Amino acid sequence: MPASASAKHLTSIELGRIRRAVGIASMMDTAVRLPVIGVRIGADSILGLIPAVGDIAGSLIGLFIIDEARRLGVPTHKLARMAVNLGIDAAGGTVPLIGDLFDVYFKSHRRNVGIILDHFGISEDELNRYT
Repeated sequence: MPASASAKHLTSIELGRIRRAVGIASMMDTAVRLPVIGVRIGADSILGLIPAVGDIAGSLIGLFIIDEARRLGVPTHKLARMAVNLGIDAAGGTVPLIGDLFDVYFKSHRRNVGIILDHFGISEDELNRYT
């Protein structure tokens, strides 16, 4: 089934849930491009600078994305993969300074949204075309 045909079978509520997850992931992982080096960072990288509290906050937001995927009917094995991504991000983030650099490159929220988009066979560009 072509990717665009999959998106046509999604309800407006489902498309809204996916858009919300994509927006949150973008805010958490790629909201701002750092000048000169060109790396994109988000709120997760900045929150990670706050010992313990930042990593917990980032993980709770990641759990929200996983819950949205569950509500959308993403299969359990993909939800498990999403949980592993979040766990790796949380564990890596606990190491002072090195964990903060790890957060900049691992981007678990974007990975997890990628799993959702892949499951439904749509890209972010296609998602934005549907109203």
